[in-house]
Amino acid sequence: MTKIDHTTTFVAPVSPIVEFWKDVLAPKFLTYRHILEGGLSRHSAQVFPRLEIQNGARVLDVGCGFGDTTLALARMVGPKGHVSGIDCCPDFVDVAQTELQSSEIGNAEFHVADAENNLPERQYDNVFARFGTMFFVNPVSGLRTMRKALRPGGRLTHIVWRQRAENPWLAAARSVLLKHLPQPDADAPSCGPGPFSMADPAVVRTQMEAAGFTDISFEKIDAKVLVGRTIDEAIAFQLALGPAGEIFRTAGDVGERKRSAIETDLQALFSSEHHDADGIWMNSASWMISATSPQQSKDIEWRMFPTKLQMQGRSLNPMRAGAPAVMCAITCTPNL
Repeated sequence: MTKIDHTTTFVAPVSPIVEFWKDVLAPKFLTYRHILEGGLSRHSAQVFPRLEIQNGARVLDVGCGFGDTTLALARMVGPKGHVSGIDCCPDFVDVAQTELQSSEIGNAEFHVADAENNLPERQYDNVFARFGTMFFVNPVSGLRTMRKALRPGGRLTHIVWRQRAENPWLAAARSVLLKHLPQPDADAPSCGPGPFSMADPAVVRTQMEAAGFTDISFEKIDAKVLVGRTIDEAIAFQLALGPAGEIFRTAGDVGERKRSAIETDLQALFSSEHHDADGIWMNSASWMISATSPQQSKDIEWRMFPTKLQMQGRSLNPMRAGAPAVMCAITCTPNL
């Protein structure tokens, strides 16, 4: 196992995307933590038994959020192992620190850090990420940084959403909103490429190969997730977060004027979904993607394949602005 270096330091992130997470999304994530963490954990619960993580391993948990995966990984590696959880959002890390302090776990730590930049190199046996890599502004660059954080032969496992059509828990409300409001402008502030940016296995394989990974595999994970304990909460959740929330937020006053009609349609949507004593449940679908950091690596220079936006000195959402799909394959994919 990789020797633990307790002097490892992380660089706090600074970028417009990070500021958007901190200022706009973090308060909403905290409000709906029970929905998000409870739903996402149904995917990681299926993935954890398949992880190739050994007792005593050193693990990096990227986009650790509220820390539940980091603590689970710490239990998995045992007292001789160690897990570092990182997230770009300080509010999330504060919650994770509180959870750690209330646990009896002594082999985990949390840091505010950006996984796309400045990770310590060759420090980890495994890197794990649950629904975080989809938001990388430059997926190849971020994946490459994660690969370099692994020792040669180390393993990456990340979980990402599959196609929008396979995820009605987010897509159905988006369709309702688009009956009333336009899609957000390409230049609207956002969380990055978005939840379905890694849904296409062919695109992601190309990105990961460009980042230097080998032995890349995809496994399907399906789970019903909670979207609200009540219909009112489900409506509020969708108008706050996800693709529907982005449409509503960017519409501003127009969205507020149409709120009543939108809520009526969302009420009809959630009334038809599965209900039980815990709330409303809808289908969701993800990929478990695994890969190896080779003993000897050769990076592909992704800048040889610029998008239109990069050539114009811009960076986000090239497919929204009409860049050819082949040019976007190893940079960004659509936000919505």
